[in-house]
Amino acid sequence: MKKLKLTNAVCTLILLLSTSSILANENTALQISINGAQRSDQNVMRDQARHPQQTLAFFGVRANSTVLEIWPGKGWYTEILAPYLKQGGGKFIAAGFPLHAGPQWRQNMQQKFQDDLASKPSYYDAVSFVEIGPPSFWTLGKENSVDTVLTFRNVHNWIKGGYEKEVFNAMYKVLKSGGVLGITEHRANPNTDIETMKKSGYITEQRVIQLAEEVGFLLESSTEINANPNDTKNYAAGVWTLPPTLRLGDENREEYVAIGESDRMTLKFKKP
Repeated sequence: MKKLKLTNAVCTLILLLSTSSILANENTALQISINGAQRSDQNVMRDQARHPQQTLAFFGVRANSTVLEIWPGKGWYTEILAPYLKQGGGKFIAAGFPLHAGPQWRQNMQQKFQDDLASKPSYYDAVSFVEIGPPSFWTLGKENSVDTVLTFRNVHNWIKGGYEKEVFNAMYKVLKSGGVLGITEHRANPNTDIETMKKSGYITEQRVIQLAEEVGFLLESSTEINANPNDTKNYAAGVWTLPPTLRLGDENREEYVAIGESDRMTLKFKKP
């Protein structure tokens, strides 16, 4: 039987078509999770500001990978990621606040987060939990065991708490070589001083990149998916003046709602 010989050009075309098909299927599966019944109406309203489809695609999240989210809070991204990864044969790890250490409000939030997931086992029964935070929870799991680490609007908390280097070091250790660290964070204007960053909740891109590079990460790319040029970043109550917190209550509420959520950097790092 005569063997069919394929030219390099044909082989390349087949590979490109195969890759394109895989990415299309990934995007479809992700969109199904974004549109899923497990998501609350309140969280869905934030999609127009947080762009989950574009953000997770930019980070290269795959349905069959192991993804660890640092400090998921009330679970905005967990609602999307956990069912998506479960359906695709991947694994989702929620690295939350220590349940029995730190401020009581954080312990309460973490317990509610875990209780909420437990109440919907069809979506979240495959979620694993680890703890990270003060005073001494700085290990995320076995070294070189995770494909992707994600964290959304948390770096300012670590800097204010004074343990940002511990968290970045833990994220680096748990990632596999070639693994991705994806960060979105409220973005301060260049050259903003550290005290203003701590008070306002806005962090400069330079500082985030520096923290990542100090432990060994390489900045691969950035995107303006979550930018907001209407954000002036000069509010009495810092970033929490804007939605969804609206800390000032009814004071100038319409103005802050019109501005929308904060201007955010979206950075993709790789572990060599």
